[in-house]
Formats: sequence, structure tokens, C-alpha cells
Amino acid sequence: MKLYHIGNYLHRHKIPLLPKVFNILIRLIHNSAIFSETSIGTNTVFAYGGIGVVIHKRSTIGKNCVIGSNVTIGGKSKSINVPVIGDNCFIATGAKILGEITIGNNCVIGANCVVVKNVPDNSVVAGIPGKIIKSDIDPKDYY
Repeated sequence: MKLYHIGNYLHRHKIPLLPKVFNILIRLIHNSAIFSETSIGTNTVFAYGGIGVVIHKRSTIGKNCVIGSNVTIGGKSKSINVPVIGDNCFIATGAKILGEITIGNNCVIGANCVVVKNVPDNSVVAGIPGKIIKSDIDPKDYY
């Protein structure tokens, strides 16, 4: 996260070239694609250093989220917009969140789940394709 925060700071202050250097460092050191242009909220953490995580540079991730290894958050072909993840979400290992969708606050996305539809607040999603299996949850029960 330190490399991301430095690169994001440089990007927000429109310092040329250096954010791209930090993007390359993240790719080399952590084997992931987490771009300086991405908006990631405070206190969001990546399990196992974010190994294998791919996040579209225009995606938005809320604060206090936990993102497992090998997670992909990205667009779909022929779709302009990309996923928006709410606050306090837990995204388990191997999950794929794809397309122009919104994941609400306090959600849990199960391991290897493929989410292609919007998810309301306080929901647990699992399966391929992802389906809501439980509503009105407290995400702290799943950390």
C-alpha cells in the first residue's frame, strides 16, 4: 500500500512520469496491477501484499475494505464504466468483479465468486455468477 499511496499522491498533484514508475514497481514487487490513478479509500488493505490483484485504474474502492489475493476488479468489453466498491467490504481470494456495477457498503464477496450485477448494502454474494445468498449482515462476522 505504501507504493500505491506515494504513486497516488504524485498522480493527484499532477507530477508527471513518477506515478508510472510506482505502477511498475508495484507490478514487479507485488506481481499485481494496482494503479496510482485508482481511487482507494483509507484503511483498505490487501491480503498477502496484494499478490495477483488487478484493479482497473478508473475503479473506486471505499474505505476499510479487505481485498484478498488474486482478485480482479475491472471492466467488460463494450462497457465504458467500471466497478465501484462501497465501504467496509470484504472481497475474498480469487473473486472477480466485472463491468459497470456497484457493490454496496458492508458487503462480503465469496472466494472465486464472479460478480456481474449490482449488490445492495449488507449482502453476502457467492457463486458463478454471483448471487446474493444472505442479506442484512454484519461484515465483521466474516473477517
